[in-house]
This record gives sequence, structure tokens and C-alpha cells, in this order.
Amino acid sequence: MAEVSEADFLLAQRGRAASFDAWVIGAVFDEADRLAFALADGTLRLGGMAGDWTTVTAHDGAILSACPDIAEGWLTGGDDGKLVRTAPDGSTTILADYRGRWVDHVAAHHAGVRAAAVGKALHLLGPGGPLKTLTHPSSVGGIAFDAKGKRVAASHYNGASIWFVAAKEDKPRSLEWKGSHHAIAFSPDGTHLVTAMQEPSLHGWRLSDGQHMRMSGYPGKTRSLAFTSRGRWLATSGAESVVLWPFFGGGPMGKAPTELAGGDEVFCTAVACHPQHEVVAAGFGDGLVLIAEIASGKVVPVAPPTGSPVSALSWSPNGALLAYGTEAGHAGLIDLARRP
Repeated sequence: MAEVSEADFLLAQRGRAASFDAWVIGAVFDEADRLAFALADGTLRLGGMAGDWTTVTAHDGAILSACPDIAEGWLTGGDDGKLVRTAPDGSTTILADYRGRWVDHVAAHHAGVRAAAVGKALHLLGPGGPLKTLTHPSSVGGIAFDAKGKRVAASHYNGASIWFVAAKEDKPRSLEWKGSHHAIAFSPDGTHLVTAMQEPSLHGWRLSDGQHMRMSGYPGKTRSLAFTSRGRWLATSGAESVVLWPFFGGGPMGKAPTELAGGDEVFCTAVACHPQHEVVAAGFGDGLVLIAEIASGKVVPVAPPTGSPVSALSWSPNGALLAYGTEAGHAGLIDLARRP
């Protein structure tokens, strides 16, 4: 978007920029629309559209994963082996210590369950502490809860496993496909599960009958994927445009994807779907951030390139705020409800 001046970006009109000098692992809003940037230096930076950023040291080492906690605050996993909850006031609580083993992935659901992936093990915790440990054939590549929090899925080598959180006997439903599987997502209605693979493709399963869905043709690896709020589209990174697969009218098989906001020969590195509308935010390898409306294809520039790939991108639950961060520590918060 070289023809767009910096004054045309929403960051200049309605936003706030920051520089944290550390890789932004996550830009995470809790359920009350409070924001925390999780950084590779082990800290969280809490703040909003005004005032100083509050620094919270959550880990003795790097943060590897971050997500909203069950109700308020944030959940992080680190290379120090700790699973940590940070409250809105900045206080921290160590929920679990896995003795120096990396906590690669974390997830939480408002139904009252947390998940932490440590090697092959997926640890489930409730508000009162540990619930169970689920073991996989290889290291867990990604975890996701379904919309109701009743099932948790884990990707791994040669497929994915789905577990019922409250099952008395823990026996997974195994979904097989050769290769290494990483990022993972349930469709909002719980009928499909999709993973991003080490090779430049996605794989999916229709859960009613186990039908396979292969989504290929990417020039690069897909690291970020997200369903739109009603589950009609799956937005993905890994190409020079935002690639959207249709999950309506029979699903994506045999259909070409829709591509938005491409043409600058820079790969999309992060996507985030608006919580109410069919609008996608996208970050690119040069630091560019934009918003695209799926129906019209209209693109709105959000933040100009900074030279560093966008590594974190998310909407607030109310859909009014958008936050992003890059590998070099550049970050921004945009208030879309605010008048310029």
C-alpha cells in the first residue's frame, strides 16, 4: 500500500503506537476488553488508549503462549515451565510448574477450564487446580476448545485428537492424516476441525462422518487461521493475500478460496476475525496491518509497515478495539468506535 500516506492509516487517526523492544507473542484481550501484550522477554504490558503501560514480570524467561483467562485477566506459558495467571491489577499466580519443561500452548474457556500443552502432555485445569492429563503420540502442536468448552482438540504428528473434557474415561477420537499438524481451530458450530500443517497446506475433518478436507496451494506455511463469527469463512495466512475458504453450501471441497488484500508481494502472517461481523484483520511480513470486509472486498489501512512481521493480532470481545504486535516489538491499539 505504498500509495497510502501514514495520515491515512487508522493508527494515526484513532490509535496509539508503542515500542516494547521484544517479540510480541500475543495481543490478548480478556472478556472485559482489557488488553495485555505478552512479550518474549517474559513480561506483560497492560494498558489501553491512554496512560503509561504497566509492566508485569510473569516468567523467568520467555513467554511462549498467551490467551485470555477463564473470566478476567490472562494466562501465559513460558520456557521456565510455569503456567501463570495475571490478574487485571497486575498480580500474578503460578497455577502449575512443570519443572522447566516448556509450556508451548495455552487455552482457556469461560466454562471454567484451562489447558496447557507440555511436550506430549495436555494438562487440563479447573478453577480449583489440576483435572487430568491427556497424553498424545507426539508433541502437541496446537490446542483449541469448541464453542461450549465441552471438547478440547490437540494437533500433533499424523493428525489430531479430540477429547471430552468431563469424560470419566479418557479416550480420544483420533483424526488421522500423515504429516505434522500445528495451528488448530474448531468451526463455531463444532462440526469441523481444521489444522495448519508443516507443509504449505491445511487439513480438515467433517466431524459428522470423518470426511477429509484438504486445502492446498499456499506458497508459504500457514501459521494463523481463524473462523468468522458465524463460521461461514475460514481466514488464513501463508500467502500474499488473505485466503478465505468457504464453509457454507457444502464446505470448502471443490471450491476456490476467496482472496483479499493481496498484490504487494509480501506474505500475510496473521489473521483475526471480527467477533460479530464478516470482517477480517490481517497483518503482513513487513508490519502492515489492514482490515478487509469479506462481502465487498473493501480494504481499510490500519497501520503502516515497520519492517518487521506482524506476530500478534486480535479484536476485543466487543469488536471496538484492534491490537497488533510485531517480532521487533512494535505494537498498536486502535479504537474503531472513536471518532477521528
